[in-house]
Amino acid sequence: MVKTRTVEIAVGAFMVIGLVALFFLAMHVSNLNQLTSGEGYRITARFDNIGSLKVRAPVSMAGVRVGRVESIRYDQQRFQAVVTLRIDDEFNAIPLDTFASIFTAGLLGEKYIGLDPGGSLESLADGDQIEHTQSALVLEQMIGRFLLNKAEEG
Repeated sequence: MVKTRTVEIAVGAFMVIGLVALFFLAMHVSNLNQLTSGEGYRITARFDNIGSLKVRAPVSMAGVRVGRVESIRYDQQRFQAVVTLRIDDEFNAIPLDTFASIFTAGLLGEKYIGLDPGGSLESLADGDQIEHTQSALVLEQMIGRFLLNKAEEG
C-alpha cells in the first residue's frame, strides 16, 4: 500500500514537471517570455509583403536583439504593411539610412527583422521611418517562379 502511494506521488510530480516544462516551451515559441516593458523608442518601416511576421517578433542587428515588433497595420493608401518597431534605449546610435529586411529563423519558420546599418552620421530617433526595406521571401512565390522558368525552358 505504501509502495503504490509513493509511485503515485512520483508519477504526479513527474506530470507536474512535464506540464511546467510544456508551459515554458509554449511561452518561448510564442515570444511571450520577454514582454516589452514599453521602454525604448519607436520607428516604422514599410514592407510590400511581411509574410508571417508577428507582433513581438525580434528585431536584430548583427545577430543581437535590439528590439521587438510592436505593431503591424495595413496602409490602404499605399497598399503596404506598416511595421512599428520598438528599439531598446541602449541602441540609440542606429544610422538614419539603415536597411530593414525580413528573415526566417529556425525550423518553425519564425520571422524576424534584421537591420543592416548604413553610413549616415545621423541616428534614428523616436518617430522616424526606415526608408530602405526588403520584404519577406514567400516560399510559394519562389516555387511558382521556379516552375514558370522551367516551363519556359522546355
